[in-house]
Amino acid sequence: MVREPTPADKFSFGLWTVGWTGTDPFGGPTRPALDPWEYSDRLAELGAWGITFHDNDVFPFEADDATRDRIAGRLKDATDRAGLVIEMVTTNTFSHPIFKDGGLTSNDRGVRRYGLRKILRAVDLAVQVGATTFVMWGGREGAEYDGSKDLVAAFDRYREGLDTVAGYIKSQGYDLRIALEPKPNEPRGDIFLPTVGHALALIAELEHGDIVGLNPETGHEQMANLNYTHALAQALWSGKLFHIDLNGQRGLKYDQDLVFGHGDLLSAFFTVDLLENGFPASPEGPRYTGPRHFDYKPSRTEHLDGVWESAKASMSTYLMLAERARAFRADPRVQDAMAYAGVFELAEPTLAAGETAAELLAHDDGFDVTKAAERDYGFVRLQQLAVEHLVG
Repeated sequence: MVREPTPADKFSFGLWTVGWTGTDPFGGPTRPALDPWEYSDRLAELGAWGITFHDNDVFPFEADDATRDRIAGRLKDATDRAGLVIEMVTTNTFSHPIFKDGGLTSNDRGVRRYGLRKILRAVDLAVQVGATTFVMWGGREGAEYDGSKDLVAAFDRYREGLDTVAGYIKSQGYDLRIALEPKPNEPRGDIFLPTVGHALALIAELEHGDIVGLNPETGHEQMANLNYTHALAQALWSGKLFHIDLNGQRGLKYDQDLVFGHGDLLSAFFTVDLLENGFPASPEGPRYTGPRHFDYKPSRTEHLDGVWESAKASMSTYLMLAERARAFRADPRVQDAMAYAGVFELAEPTLAAGETAAELLAHDDGFDVTKAAERDYGFVRLQQLAVEHLVG
């Protein structure tokens, strides 16, 4: 029987997840909206550690400063009473019609200036409520028509916007990092920074890229038919895994935002294995220590009871997978299978210490190509052991 979640697990939820009322492009809401503090109070009761929110999850788009401060202050008071952390804040530059062509890369300079001001104010809000991560999802930064954008200018503006925000964070002395959230499409036909790799490439071009990293989402990488665990691994290897979004996705569909594990379960298993156990051949390698953040949507078939059941399901699934992943790693059969497969050997440098390319060319290791071609790696057996632990 899986144990109950506790704050020590560092599970967090976006208010837009449990707060989603079921509205989609084909139908209106199927459940009522609650006040932000009602969601946070209930999440605390379920064992969550923290919450996150977009600015306009909490107060209206056109709210004045006094209204913003009053509502945000009330939410902070409620989370403090409940023992919850507001660990991340983000901003909405995708819902309002003004952002229909983007916030930082719109062809309209006035929109870009307005969007940048909105983002900077949200940065101030994040610090005000104690967040340490500021996620930036460019959901409207993109295009449907290839002729509609000067792409060099678009990437110049994206870089300019990110450096402006990161530079502002530094100038204010804020303890805050930016995490970019890639996605290939939806709502735009093609979104800029569609994958972790694309985002890493842009970060490398930033003046203030040292405080800019990534917030990869399960479904977003899988929508591009990519491997989410590999994306996390590359972000970790690059020192850029600042935050994560966990949910479920079943292949090349729209962004389903299912409960974590309710999509590709085997992929979810290896995601949790990486997050909890690290790299098998590199025990001293990079580890993710941040929040286990869920970015999902309770099915619109559910009413309020179903909302809380879905939140519980995400945490419960993670805990079950963590338990099975620990057993997988501790299984002597698995360790033997990894050794047979050469998993540990991969951590050994290909070149000897100090060896040059010229020395490599001049040296014959006595390598038997024919024999090497006959090697059996045993990857299938290793995968089957993972399946046994998962379903057992």
